[in-house]
Formats: sequence, structure tokens, C-alpha cells
Amino acid sequence: MALTASVKNIIGNYENENAGVKGNLVRMLNNGALGGTGKMVILPVDQGFEHGPARSFSKNPAGYDPHYHYQLAIDSGCSAYAAPLGSLQAGADTFAGQVPTILKYNSSNALASSKNQDGNQAITSSIQDALELGCTAVGFTIYPGSDNQFEMFEEVRDMIRQAKDVGLPSVVWSYARGIDVTKDGETAIDVIAYAAHMACLLGAHVVKVKLPTDHIMQAEAKKVFDENNIDISTQAARVKEVVRSCFDGRRIVVFSGGAAKGANAVYQDAKDIATGGGNGSIIGRNSFQRENGEALDMLGKIMAIYKG
Repeated sequence: MALTASVKNIIGNYENENAGVKGNLVRMLNNGALGGTGKMVILPVDQGFEHGPARSFSKNPAGYDPHYHYQLAIDSGCSAYAAPLGSLQAGADTFAGQVPTILKYNSSNALASSKNQDGNQAITSSIQDALELGCTAVGFTIYPGSDNQFEMFEEVRDMIRQAKDVGLPSVVWSYARGIDVTKDGETAIDVIAYAAHMACLLGAHVVKVKLPTDHIMQAEAKKVFDENNIDISTQAARVKEVVRSCFDGRRIVVFSGGAAKGANAVYQDAKDIATGGGNGSIIGRNSFQRENGEALDMLGKIMAIYKG
């Protein structure tokens, strides 16, 4: 598929990247139902690590099988499928070359001590794994605000460099956590925009964050938002502010689907992301926890929204 004006404009923003990184970004941007539009819908299935198998897959038991998620990503026309090492290995042969894959490089789990309020993740795979699996990109999570954040920043920066050396772009999940980050603060507009900006500063090619609320956690940030009349009155306006924080739109930013919710709420999120200039959605539980037909219908409608 030739480069459309939208994809060419996005790739042009990655001025110092090698041909491998740019080529793999194009592979995702040109794949599936949204190919060539400059928008993306990614299917992420790392919840088994994060929450356990029953909490992740019992609502739709077909999801216990990693092949199900590969097929869902293919049938729905997703831009890419993201998962931890074992899940990708389980279908690597059967689905080789049929959908771009993103190797989720680090992971946490729900069995970690609840007394430890400072998030961290273990490195659970390698660049060699990504190459052997034919992955299009690698993905990492960082927790700005955690007492472990500086170690995580150093790890992710090293991993981004290693991935670039073999032509792989990096997708960074940037989620604020920590003792001084309140529950409301985890999705506050100032915190989400800050976390997204830090991911860009670390060299992320694609940034993944949660949709922000109109809450402002930091007192100093509130002064600046008020003084400069930054509009956060609607979800679309808040998306626009996050996109602006990602180098004024020079980096791809996608928004997570969050906790399971009703279909209309999912569609409204997509409309707001599109209106605010976001590049798309990375939507897991709200798709794979639904029965296959319902999931395909939902993903199709989301993609239709991004097509305009």
C-alpha cells in the first residue's frame, strides 16, 4: 500500500529514525480497516499477567486460547495485536505475517504485595524474542510518580535504544502511580498530559495513556491551566491537550479503553478521541471480554468512527 498523505505526514515527524523504525510504523499505520487513515486501533491482551486468567477471560471463555486474540485482531482489521511473550509464541506459526504484533516487554501482576504502593514491572522478554517472533514493535510500561520511576525510565530508555538498533519502534504505556499520586490523580488531565510528555521525552514512538478527566491534581499545574485558559471542559478538549503535550501532535498517541463499560460509552470515547486529534484506541477488555460477534461489531463501529 502506497503512503497516503496522512501516513506520510506522521512518518515525517520522526526525523532521526532509521528506515526500519519508520517502515514498521508504516506497517501498523497501513494495516487493517484503518490502513492509510493515520488512525490506529490496537488490540492489547496483557490482562492475564496484570489481573489473572479468570478475571481476564471467564466472561468470554474463548479468550483463554491465545489463538482467539490473534484471530480477533485479524478478523476485526486491527492495526496491531499486543501481548506478552508466551501469548505471541503460542500463535506465532499459525498467524505469521497476518497481523502486526507488539511484544509487551515488561509486566506486573495482581499478586504483588498490596502494601507496596509504588508500581514497578519485571522485564519479561527480550529484543531477541521480538525478532524471532517477527514483531513489528515492542511495548513497555512506565509509572511516572512511583519511587521506582527513575529506574524504570533508565530501563525503558535502554530498551528503546536496543529496539531502534534492530529497526523496531517502541510503544510506551505511561501510567502515573505512586504514594503521592491520588486515585483521582491517576486520570487527572495535568497528570495524564505530563505522563504522555515524559514518554515522548524518553523516545517513545507511540504513546499510550488513559483518557483524562477534568480533575487537576497538582496545585501549581492548576494555576497555569487557569492563567492560560486551557480548555478541559470536555473529553475532546482534554484529548486535544494531551495530543498537544506529545510534541504538539508530532508523536502518535493512543488512548486505552479502560475498565469494561457499555458499548455507547466506548463509542463516545472514540468520537472524543477523534475530535480531539488523537490517533486512536488501544482497546482490550472492552473487546475481547465480549462474545466474538459482539466484539467484531464493536471494533467495526469504532473503526468507522475513526474513518469519519
